Amino acid sequence: MTEMKRPLPEVSPESKPFWDAVQEDKLLIQHCNSCDTNIFYPRRLCPECWSKDISWIEAKGTGTIYSITTTYLGTTSEFTKELPIHVAYIELDEGGVRMASNIIGEGAETAKIGDRVEVDFVKANGDFKLPLFQLIKS
Repeated sequence: MTEMKRPLPEVSPESKPFWDAVQEDKLLIQHCNSCDTNIFYPRRLCPECWSKDISWIEAKGTGTIYSITTTYLGTTSEFTKELPIHVAYIELDEGGVRMASNIIGEGAETAKIGDRVEVDFVKANGDFKLPLFQLIKS
């Protein structure tokens, strides 16, 4: 794991279980017990059926790149040392859930739609971890 300095996400009451799990190297998503829909980002109500009967499940932490772009400039100063930044939507293997994150590590510069990835929990600003993704080596 590498350490980076960057602005941290704002932890809301709805997202606190997600961020608490990330600090323990676990990736959680929500699941609607009424309509069997997986949900990400964290919410109070199911976006499909508006049920409040939502629980948390642990995701495998693997998925496929759904879309990706690379930023070479134009970021705030906190991100300058990280350039280029590879930002992707990851479609998790649990189905129906896409998560925005960064692609890091070996091969990130050549990552493309359809590549398989796995989560890596990276420290940012002290002990706070972020769920970033790296390519699965075949």
